[in-house]
Amino acid sequence: MNILMTGGTGFVGTALASRFLQEGHTVTILVRPMGESGRRFTGISYLQGDPNQKGLWQEVLKDQDTIVNLAGASIFSRWTDEYKRILRESRINTTRNIVEGLVSSPEKKITLFSTSAVGYYGFHGDEALDESSPPGSDFLAHLAVDWEAEAQKAADKGVRVVITRFGIVLGEKGGALGQMVPLFQRFVGGAVGSGQQWFSWIHMQDLVEAFVFLLKHQKITGAVNLCAPGPVKNLDLAKSLGRVLQRPSFMPAPGFMIKLVLGEFGSVILKGQRVIPRRLLESGFTFQYPDIDSALKNILLR
Repeated sequence: MNILMTGGTGFVGTALASRFLQEGHTVTILVRPMGESGRRFTGISYLQGDPNQKGLWQEVLKDQDTIVNLAGASIFSRWTDEYKRILRESRINTTRNIVEGLVSSPEKKITLFSTSAVGYYGFHGDEALDESSPPGSDFLAHLAVDWEAEAQKAADKGVRVVITRFGIVLGEKGGALGQMVPLFQRFVGGAVGSGQQWFSWIHMQDLVEAFVFLLKHQKITGAVNLCAPGPVKNLDLAKSLGRVLQRPSFMPAPGFMIKLVLGEFGSVILKGQRVIPRRLLESGFTFQYPDIDSALKNILLR
């Protein structure tokens, strides 16, 4: 199967591309001209083009069986008005350009995996949320709604569309743990704010296996939550990290400091959401790391 990826050289993309190669697929990663020069992996083809801009790269889409759209500026930054514009354009424009270039036919059914986030649901306290839950009303939720709507337009062309709503991805050498672990190692780790907010997460290995599962189960379309079945409160996450690293976990980061540093994005960190992967579970997917302790031990004690 021919697979083209945007955002394929990032934290998630590199792991996913490697797993696709193991499955015997042909993988092409779209990279910006003159960019990502240090990230090249054996067995993967690289196509130059900016997914945020229309270009010749769109012509290649017709030769693909699957598109995996992971592109988008990181949300882990202070959300100024300018940065919110970047967050929006990097997602909406890229997805729109991909859909524009897609051509499907009865002889060849194309699959589009388009990333979204559990931030789609907004903030609901302790309420358990699944794919049938309505969207929230904050900036990130509105962005996710518009982002997903652009991807769903591909269905009008006969394309199979799967919206993958990511929880926080936990893995080696990057992501959320790359920011959290150093604090614990310096004995200054702890909960964020009240610690009572929910943290919906997924082990990197489960994430990539979920993509392989969805690739094989062609009848699954629409939104799918990619998060572990055992979301935890932030305080419990901190305690688990402390146990695994054998470090204290009693140094909380005050909520007002989070808001001072991150601005509006601080609310996302301080509120969170409790998300359940109902569709994956009902479809028979088995999580290798369903609880936070087993996930952290696997990642951090290798």
